[in-house]
Amino acid sequence: MSNDFRLGGDLLINRIGFGAMRLPTNSFHGPARDPRTGRAVLRRAVELGINHIDTATFYTSGDGTVRANALIREALHPYPADLVIATKVGPARTPEGGLAATSDPAALRPMVEENLETLGVDRLDLVYLRIGGIGSPPHGESVAERFEALAALREEGLIRHLGLSKSTPAISPRPARSRPSQPSRTTSTPPSAMTRRSWPPARRPASPTCRSSRWEAA
Repeated sequence: MSNDFRLGGDLLINRIGFGAMRLPTNSFHGPARDPRTGRAVLRRAVELGINHIDTATFYTSGDGTVRANALIREALHPYPADLVIATKVGPARTPEGGLAATSDPAALRPMVEENLETLGVDRLDLVYLRIGGIGSPPHGESVAERFEALAALREEGLIRHLGLSKSTPAISPRPARSRPSQPSRTTSTPPSAMTRRSWPPARRPASPTCRSSRWEAA
């Protein structure tokens, strides 16, 4: 098996990427880690050949003072030409430091725009729709309307590829008002596997589909 593959058919990345979740803190509620160490780790990872980084705006220290996206931008911007940064939308931090998931498609645009701003880019390479919060995703939840909202942002040029995070076979890709076509479903995999095939950039399917693959983000 090759050590690399083409994400979405066009982005060549190594099969093993770097997850930025633990850079700000050791847990979702933990104290802040030294940002200088986080920046040094990111630079060293790229020096060693990592060209795929997984992040999210909700990857922060418990007090919010150290944020993964900020560390990535400070350490690596302007980014190497072959670096692919994947991020996630869906949950948001609560005042208590937890994650609250949203099912409102309109809430996703501000989340995408926040990622664009904090990473310092005009287009996001890969955006995962994360299902649920920290715990298990809701059983039988439809993601179609939220995926459609992200697809519209992709058509605007703000996103290159789309994926699903925290998905299981119980997640319904069909909206509550049933549609005639049935999109393919995704499968759950360990958090260390950080990519999922996404729609090809040149066209949009009739209904939201994330091509079947066993790659997923934490």
